[in-house]
This record gives sequence, C-alpha cells and structure tokens, in this order.
Amino acid sequence: MQTISFDFYSTLVVMVLVLLLGAFLNSRIKVLSKYNIPEAVVGGIIAASLFLLLRVFGDIKLSFDGSLKDPLMLAFFSSIGLLADFSSLKKGGKKLFIFLVVISVLLVLQNAVGIGIATALGENHLIGLLAGSITMSGGHGTGAAWASVFGAEPYSFAGALEVAMAAATFGLVIGGIIGGPVATYLIKKHNLKTPGDKTESVHIPITEIEAYKERKITQNSFIESLALLAICLLVGVYVADFIKRLELGFTLPTFVYCLFTGVILRNSLSALKIHEVFDREVGLLGNVSLALFLAFALMSIDLVQLANLALPIFSVLFVQSVLMVFFAIFVTFRFCGKDYDAAVLSAGHCGFGMGATPTAMVNMQAVCKNYGMSHTAFIIVPLCGAFFIDIVNAIVINGFLSLF
Repeated sequence: MQTISFDFYSTLVVMVLVLLLGAFLNSRIKVLSKYNIPEAVVGGIIAASLFLLLRVFGDIKLSFDGSLKDPLMLAFFSSIGLLADFSSLKKGGKKLFIFLVVISVLLVLQNAVGIGIATALGENHLIGLLAGSITMSGGHGTGAAWASVFGAEPYSFAGALEVAMAAATFGLVIGGIIGGPVATYLIKKHNLKTPGDKTESVHIPITEIEAYKERKITQNSFIESLALLAICLLVGVYVADFIKRLELGFTLPTFVYCLFTGVILRNSLSALKIHEVFDREVGLLGNVSLALFLAFALMSIDLVQLANLALPIFSVLFVQSVLMVFFAIFVTFRFCGKDYDAAVLSAGHCGFGMGATPTAMVNMQAVCKNYGMSHTAFIIVPLCGAFFIDIVNAIVINGFLSLF
C-alpha cells in the first residue's frame, strides 16, 4: 500500500478545507443545522469516508502531521478556564448550586451505566466511559481529549477516538430531539403556570448580553488574549509533567491542568484588578482551536474499526438516552423547583447532558418561543454547561478510572 504523507502546512490546509466543507453542507442541508451538528463533525466524517474509499479502492493511505493536534486541544480547554468567572455565580442564586449538584449526579450515573453495559457485553470498560459522561455531558472536545489519553499507555485502546466521536455525534442529535418534548410533557402534566409572553426575544441569553457589548477586537487586545492562552498552555503542561514525574499514582490529563490554570488566572487577575479578560475574544480563539482540533481528529478516524464496535456502542447509547429522559423528568425537574423554570432547565439539561451547550440553548429557545421566557434557565444553563461541567466531569472521570 502506498502512503502519502502530508507535512505541517498541507495538513493545515486539509483541516481548513474540512471545516469549509462542513460549513457549506450545514448551510445547504437543514437537518444538520437543525440539530446543531458542528461543521467539523460534518466535514470530518465525510473526509474520513473519502480517505477510507481511497485506501480500499486506490490502495493509498494518507498520513497527516499531528503536531497541531495537542496545542489546539489545550488552547480550547484553556479558553474554557479563562471564561470561568466566579463572580457570575451570584447571578444564578441558590438554584444554580442545586442544578450543579443535579448534573454532577448524572455524570456519575452516565459512567456507571456505560461501564456496566460495556462490561456485561464483554467489552473494554473504556467504551463505557467514552460513551458515558465523557461524551454525553462533555461533547466532542472532551471526547477527543480523553480519547488521546486512552489511546496511549497505559490504556492502549486503539478504537478510543472512533468510539468518542460516534458517541458524541449520537448524543448531540438525541439531545436536540428529546429536550423540547420533555419540557412540553412536564408543562402539560403538571399544568405549570407559564409566562405566556411569546413575543419576548430569546435569541440572546441574558448572560451573553454583556459579552456582546461594543468592545472592539484590536491587535493589542488579541495579543493580550493570546498571551493568556499561552500562559495557560505553558503552566498547564509544566504542572502536568511535574506531577507525572512525582509518580503519585494520581494524575489528570494535561488539558485539565490547562483548564484549571485558566480558572485561577482569570479570577486572580479580576480580584487584583490587573486585567479584564475579553470573554468574546477568548471564546473566539477557543472555538477556532476546537474546530481545527475536531477537523483533524475526525478526518483521521478509522471507520472500519468503528463499524466493528457498533453493537456495544449503540447498546450503551440507547440506555444513555433513556436515562437522560427519565433523569430530566424525575430528578432535574423535581429538585429544581417543579415550576416552569425547572421545566425549561430540564430541556436544557437534555441538550448538554447528551452533548453540547449550544444544543441546550436551542432546546430552551424552542420551549420559550411557545410558552414564554425563562430568565433563570438562560442564566444557569450557560454558566453550568460552558465551564463548570468540564471541571466536575474531569474529577468524576478520574474517580472512575482509579477504580480500574
């Protein structure tokens, strides 16, 4: 078999072309935009399929330069940390902390269910974790990050990336499907009092309004934001290597240290009144990093290996979907107040509990367009889904790994 190797520059070109292909298809195929399938996922899966056909029928294998992969992943998680403003906690009030506890419980259940089913089927327990909270509540970015960990020593799970991407994509679609019906069921079953004002705009959450106030992205501001990300990468990688050398028997993936560095840096600068992090700019850098990272990860997956794991993956994901529905109805709704806000929160939880915060926002927007605005839900869900879930999820995942 002939192998064609792509260097750094040609690999970067392919990654960008994958994103452009995904953006083009998303703009033309309504079902893709309806369920908020990321452009990197659409373009990456198609690219992986084309590369597979080239290998099967043309006897040609493509090899890409992976030097950008880890820095892009770490930059994304660093941006999540830099956006974690602890002063925002007071906006959510008591219900925010209740919701945090609720979603943390689901993380544990998702992993327990995933590992339990994978073990019962005689499969690697890592399949259960990857199809558990890693991708269900973590999404594509967290899935690909942990897949890199599981693909290396001491786990050496060759199909980790394929499982993670399949599970994350499935969760993204299902999360967008079940959210609205769950909220509607709760509203009708409990005859909830709704605001009834359907004319109020719900397109921009309250928590994002300040982020979109007029503040120009300039050369200096861009360099400042880039410097913050660079510090997070430098410190995070150094701390991860240092702890690994100590051989304490307990460690976290490097991206977790970068995320925590971002959290500490952001809130320290704010408390000392040294620098105000430009959220919109940092978010933009993080989103671009994630898109490029996912483009590389998805165009590199082995679809043949994924097909061999289809049965155990689907079995786990089917049960995860049922768990999410029942958890949203009987736990999220009840503990968050059993009112209209709780119903909207349940719809949002279905969104990011199965894959991504944008899906959660779309779910809540759909409910609010029919029944009226829930300001509480639009404050709490972005705060929890954007960064707090990643911090708690990392701790939960590492706890389960310590059991094996």
